[in-house]
Amino acid sequence: MKKNNNYISSLSKSVLIMLMFILTYTGSVLAQTNDAPAAKVTTPIKNTFGSTLMIDNQTVMVPVKGTLEADIQHRFGLMNKNNQKDLWGLYAPSNIRLGISYVIMKDLAIGYGITKEKMLMDVSAKYALLKQGKEGGMPVSVTFFGNVAVDTRDAAQNNVRYEQDRYSYFSQLMVARKVTDKLSLQVSGNFSWLNSVEGYVDFATGEIKQKMYNYHASFSCLGRYKISEKSAIIVGYDQPITAHTASNPFPNVSFGFETTTSAHAFQIFATTCNNITPQYSNMYNQNDFSKGYFLIGFNITRLWNL
Repeated sequence: MKKNNNYISSLSKSVLIMLMFILTYTGSVLAQTNDAPAAKVTTPIKNTFGSTLMIDNQTVMVPVKGTLEADIQHRFGLMNKNNQKDLWGLYAPSNIRLGISYVIMKDLAIGYGITKEKMLMDVSAKYALLKQGKEGGMPVSVTFFGNVAVDTRDAAQNNVRYEQDRYSYFSQLMVARKVTDKLSLQVSGNFSWLNSVEGYVDFATGEIKQKMYNYHASFSCLGRYKISEKSAIIVGYDQPITAHTASNPFPNVSFGFETTTSAHAFQIFATTCNNITPQYSNMYNQNDFSKGYFLIGFNITRLWNL
């Protein structure tokens, strides 16, 4: 476990160094912009990423106004849990989310989805605050994403005491830069809130005590490198920040392959997280990547211009 903690610490330091590099670069460019004469209006750079989703995270991308998007997100079971007995997770119980979103006005999309696990229904909003510009414009893209999810199972299945216990919330501020025509990077700060978290009974007092706080902070990093006009290698990393009293989540490590067209994106990848709704992914990932706990997943997105 000590070796694993050292590995996580080293990986976290590497991620923080990358974050500091992006922010330092951004600050330098902004400072130069402030000192310079008023710049001419520049057009936003296109296709920082190939999709609004990348593995387990959102990206800064928001389609043009009037675009309808349908999403299918699928996660198989753990590859090394039963090995060949369930074909390395392919025949294991899966988790699926079906979602749809619509860009109601420039840079603003609203969405709705339902996830198999816990029968979670979610509504979301995504707004592009800033867009990276060409030829000396804004150096980065900045987008905010937030959702509200509700556990729709019967009370007997989820053991809720109050109706508000069903609700959870997630917010994410993303900063991304298309570094070259092939390489794009993104970092984000994430905050999750669950009205009800897992607990245990204190037999000395008979009270129900929480294993975790209701809140959880984390940060995420994404990378995309194009290997052809329509294909790319994609990687992701989610690092917990909040230290709970028990049941602390493990970092989520993922990597895969993406292929895109003008209206489709398909991603297939290995990830350590079987949750899909982001607040649950960040708070409840108990799969330790250092022990080989990976599963196969895929995302499909389809766009229509209405």
